[in-house]
Amino acid sequence: MRWNLAYRTLMHDRGKLFAGLVGVIFSVVLVNLQGGLFFGLIQKASMLIDRSEADIWIGHRGMHNVDFPHSIPERWEHVVAGVPGVSEVEPLRIAFGEFTLPDGGFENVVVVGVPRDAKLAKPFKIVEGPPDALNVHDAIVVDDCDHKKLADPQLGELREINRRRVRVTGKSHGVLSFLVTPYVFTDYDRVVELSDMRPDHTSYLLAKVNSGVDAGEVCDAIEERLPHLTAMTSKQYSDVSIGFWMTRTGIGISFGAATLLGLLVGVVMVGHTLYAMVLDHISEYATLRAIGMNEHELLTILIIQSALVALMGIGLGTALTMLLQGIFSTPQAAIEIPGFLYLGCGALIFCICLIASGLPYLRVRHIDPHQALQG
Repeated sequence: MRWNLAYRTLMHDRGKLFAGLVGVIFSVVLVNLQGGLFFGLIQKASMLIDRSEADIWIGHRGMHNVDFPHSIPERWEHVVAGVPGVSEVEPLRIAFGEFTLPDGGFENVVVVGVPRDAKLAKPFKIVEGPPDALNVHDAIVVDDCDHKKLADPQLGELREINRRRVRVTGKSHGVLSFLVTPYVFTDYDRVVELSDMRPDHTSYLLAKVNSGVDAGEVCDAIEERLPHLTAMTSKQYSDVSIGFWMTRTGIGISFGAATLLGLLVGVVMVGHTLYAMVLDHISEYATLRAIGMNEHELLTILIIQSALVALMGIGLGTALTMLLQGIFSTPQAAIEIPGFLYLGCGALIFCICLIASGLPYLRVRHIDPHQALQG
């Protein structure tokens, strides 16, 4: 009976039901899209790590961000290679530079030096140009998503980095930095010519471990042999790089505030809708009180109505979110919505809608059946 009564009362006024659904849908879409933009943005902080094939990243003591390394002696590569469990080791160089533009201006870039025939340290795939684009003299690979920042460089075009000539021989896609500075990939040895890095130094050593070997234990063994270095698994360093930007900027607070606003709007609209329905049907609720329905049963009806509004709104909101994600997600502003975000958002909004049923309940529980029916 209570299910039937709750459903019929809810469907009787489609206008107020629509208003409640709009509130829930708005909350679902806003929370998911804000979360998706957050995950899409923050993953750029560790893109070089996540797109590599390395199990372990080794760098200066206390390394905290993949884009800000301090150079270490390259000869330590042989020490790392001798650690039990390590199967491969490759160096990687990272430096900053100024990329010349055709109009005489400059664009700051992050120059990433990758060894030829790299298996671990190559975070990009060529989408334009030959697969061995970096084997050409003075070669660089730029990302096609940064074409506006770099003034649309064409294959074969000559530019300069730190006033040294380079040639665009290939383009990648979607390898973007968390910073506003684009990544420019070049040959490992070429970085020394394009920056002030010493030729016997490198930025990182990347290691691959044998199958079945615990990467964490290998990290401990590396640090024991080389106490001036820090060794982390790729997952650990990825989390550290993301944590660097989370703690050094207000990105988490800004996205969290916008998400909270969406939740508050949903609560207010759902609570207001249910409250308006109660006022419109105050005589019916008074009749139910008069024939013996207690407060617990009235609360159950309101909870059922809130649950129905929440479930319909969450379903429609999730579908709309997926549609908007497919339309607006780009490499520059990626919307990455993991499954747990959909589930967490749905569960949270469902609980909030149930809590919102308390607003009309405060009105119902004080109904005087005699006065309501006479009025």
